[in-house]
Amino acid sequence: MQLIDTHVHINFDVFQGDLSSFRKSWQEAGVVHLVHSCVEPSEFQGIQSLADQFPELSFAVGLHPLDADKWTEQTGQQIKSLASSDNRVVAIGETGLDFYKAKNYQQQQLALQTQLEVAQELDKPVIIHCRDAAQSLKEQIESFIGKGGNIRGVMHCWGGNPEETSWFLDLGFYISFSGTVTFKNAQEIKEAAKIVPNDRLLIETDCPFLAPVPKRGKKPNQPAYVVYVADCLADLRGVTSETIAQQTTSNACKLFKLNLN
Repeated sequence: MQLIDTHVHINFDVFQGDLSSFRKSWQEAGVVHLVHSCVEPSEFQGIQSLADQFPELSFAVGLHPLDADKWTEQTGQQIKSLASSDNRVVAIGETGLDFYKAKNYQQQQLALQTQLEVAQELDKPVIIHCRDAAQSLKEQIESFIGKGGNIRGVMHCWGGNPEETSWFLDLGFYISFSGTVTFKNAQEIKEAAKIVPNDRLLIETDCPFLAPVPKRGKKPNQPAYVVYVADCLADLRGVTSETIAQQTTSNACKLFKLNLN
């Protein structure tokens, strides 16, 4: 069984000094590729170094909405330049909107708009973070597309309800589920996971956060644990874990233009 963890942060301090052990674990779990997200452009060089160390790692570059206060007139060009500098960059992000932890709405929307433009120009997907902002995010993406924009991407660590899920499916996005889908009280996320078409489904850990059941509470979350997300989705959708692995691996390869050979 081959799995792709489409959203990791293994550059965080909690992994340092023991990455070889974590790599052994993800290889034993069948994880054949990782997509490393980026919180801000200053992380880029460090993520590059990880990709030098682990050939199964692709990565993104972008500015997280909770770091939107760091956005300047030069940030968009910086992201574009970095994304063009390394063919292992497969996406722009993570970008998006987070109105749960921050209220700088205009700054977040500006950063997102520019990153959508960079993604379109470079023909790369966007990795979208969305928390308590689905309506605003939908409207901004609809406006972008309505003005002739052409964008594709993934709603990562998805926590929306079925109606919100349908919005982003209609806009052409993939939906990625993390360990949150395994949580007992995550009924809306579980219902959303049932309606995503087979060809639009992705899995991730978002490690080191949100360890799935049965590893919840054990830190750090790690790429090997993506198998538990796959198992949960298999149960919810009435298929085998192998089927989920095949579907999500194929989808990740298509969205991020990955070659596993």
